[in-house]
Amino acid sequence: MNLGYACINMTLGKAVTTNRGMVKKTFLAKGPDWVSELALANSRDIIKILEWNRLRGIKLFRLTSALIPWGDSLDLTQLKDYEEIRSELKKAGDFAREHGIRITTHPGPFNVLLSPNEAVVEKTIQDLEMHGKIFDMIGLDKSPYNKINIHCNGVYGDKPAAMDRFCLNFSRLSESVRSRLTVENDDKASMYSVIDLMYIHKKIGTPIVFDYHHHGFCTGDLTEEEALKLAAETWPEGIKQLVHYSESKALHEGNTKLKPQAHSDYINSLPNTYGLDLDIMIEARAKELAILPFIKK
Repeated sequence: MNLGYACINMTLGKAVTTNRGMVKKTFLAKGPDWVSELALANSRDIIKILEWNRLRGIKLFRLTSALIPWGDSLDLTQLKDYEEIRSELKKAGDFAREHGIRITTHPGPFNVLLSPNEAVVEKTIQDLEMHGKIFDMIGLDKSPYNKINIHCNGVYGDKPAAMDRFCLNFSRLSESVRSRLTVENDDKASMYSVIDLMYIHKKIGTPIVFDYHHHGFCTGDLTEEEALKLAAETWPEGIKQLVHYSESKALHEGNTKLKPQAHSDYINSLPNTYGLDLDIMIEARAKELAILPFIKK
């Protein structure tokens, strides 16, 4: 079992980060050259975070989607620091490979591959392709080992038709993205359970990332163990199943005004793996601080 955390290292603070970005107003004012400088600084800091993780036995890390701010709007090869950015990313990838560190990413909820709106689909494809290009520059495997994970993010009154659109638009993605893409179960009963996502998997082979916390809100009439093991069947042989785990902030704080789906700062325990060997991404707001006690144990 490997434990990981997402995007930000709280201990290292703002001096070491891969999330340097800018709002649209700044982007329009400063343009691609400022994007390039921020992207280079972000790229240089990946290996610093990975080294910190290595020294503490953390072999799973989610890379931010903000590595190259506004990168989905640009030709990355035209950035003034492109060669240096590519070099820094390759160094990080070589380091990760040497030390057995698994890198993944999780593009945001505005990615709706099954949207009936073509403009939304085109924007989604642009964003996913940016992630694929970054992973290629890092030199990561073109497989779900280095997953690019998304939600379906919409039903539009007809779930089967929406899932068919997902599969159709999946074919428009490059091999770089298709080979890494995974889908995750949702935290609303009206959305996509593991049993729903099996429909997509059977059509296009996309593995399912099981989220323990989400399953409590969208079971698909499966127990936690049944859903986890059904998702396990979708992972290719030789690639360890990756899951997400978080706990409810409302329960942790005894605050009924908070959404029960919201993630807590820390976790009280690790999930039941039901005998499976898993890589577990801990989605807690305290990031690495939430998993260090369990790493030490």
